[in-house]
Amino acid sequence: MKNHITTLLIFLFVFSNSFAQQEKGIIGYDNWLDSWTEFKPSRIDYGEPTQILSGNITENTTLNKRNVYLLLGDVFVTNNATLVIEPGTVILGDFKSKGSLTISRGSKIIAEGTQTDPIIFTSNKSVKKPGDWGGVFVLGEAPINTYGSEASLNFGLKPTDFNNISYGGENTESNSGILKYVRVEFAGKKTKATGNFNGLTLAGVGRETLISDVMVSYCNGSGISVLGGDLMLVKMVSLKNSENDFEFNYGAHCNIVNSLAVRDPYISSSNGSRCIHVESYDNKEEADPSKNTTYVDAENLTLVNLSSDLQYDIEIGLVQEAIYVGNDVAFVIDKSVISGFNPAVILDSKIKLNDENLRKIEFVRTFFNNCKGNIFQKGITNNDDLESWYGSRAFNNLYSKGPDAETFIDATHKKYPDFRLKVNKIIASTDNSYDTTDEDDN
Repeated sequence: MKNHITTLLIFLFVFSNSFAQQEKGIIGYDNWLDSWTEFKPSRIDYGEPTQILSGNITENTTLNKRNVYLLLGDVFVTNNATLVIEPGTVILGDFKSKGSLTISRGSKIIAEGTQTDPIIFTSNKSVKKPGDWGGVFVLGEAPINTYGSEASLNFGLKPTDFNNISYGGENTESNSGILKYVRVEFAGKKTKATGNFNGLTLAGVGRETLISDVMVSYCNGSGISVLGGDLMLVKMVSLKNSENDFEFNYGAHCNIVNSLAVRDPYISSSNGSRCIHVESYDNKEEADPSKNTTYVDAENLTLVNLSSDLQYDIEIGLVQEAIYVGNDVAFVIDKSVISGFNPAVILDSKIKLNDENLRKIEFVRTFFNNCKGNIFQKGITNNDDLESWYGSRAFNNLYSKGPDAETFIDATHKKYPDFRLKVNKIIASTDNSYDTTDEDDN
């Protein structure tokens, strides 16, 4: 192990001098969470529905802001139809029928809200709770790594045609539409056979699909699940969801940039869920070895566990790792912040720590803060080699034990918290100059 590490360190150190100090975590000259996000969604009354959506939508349809829509049962957009949703439109998921929306393969959703007028999917209950309704599924024609060119969702959906829940294909550049300035709240219904729905599932979605400024909050399942496909996610927010915040599987190729995951030890599950969960398969026998494994390239992410007493929450077992990296995957995270976890990262026990595998798993220019351990391998009690390897100057990672108040600009603001990193009173921004802001000004 030590010989392998020495070889790789020499290789990486050649490039270390070009690694200038970079801004870490989510960035922006202004707090881009302002206006379109909502950190207290249970307090908002969106009104009663005026229109019902049910069954199959088989022709081009527009949802107007002047109406409030109710998803009654499982709703499918099929027949290559396009569903257009105007900025400011509210769509309620029905509690009794556990409403959901599926954009079937070949169809599109154009949900392009604005910063001041986001599109909202939420519960129709007056007192909203995680798991009130199903969630949103977008299915595309991009590759997956299972045998055959396609697969089907296994969430207990009830389509009139099996093709309505199929995803995958050969078109890496396929276009399933636009999701921009969209919120998904209180989704994640539970079924006995298939477990919890995710807030937003992107299955076989291609590179031409535009996905940015999407917030999934208080879901009883995972926040955002990427199953296969090839896509870029920009300015994604996962807030206090029960299971994984961002999960990737089935040969997904994904760039995720400038995105935020916020966990709460008393809301987020401590049983096998993380901010980021990366796998290539559920069962290796079901994966086609001739196809791509999962590859995730993450840049400028902030992964934070908000705890008023972190040491106590760790002691009673409510806090675990922020990132779980499975076997047969490639994962790179750069210029990011991981704060308040136990430990920061777990590598799967099946990963052989050799040159080939360590070249595929990189933690570069990342700020590890207030974590009880940094990068471990599952089931290994002595992780000194891993800690030394990723702690070398070749990776330019930083380590600290600062509280949230000293780490972030304003993580506790009730309406618009600011999770941009504050180091020595320097605010992360997108231009070349740095703003200095006194703590009293925030």
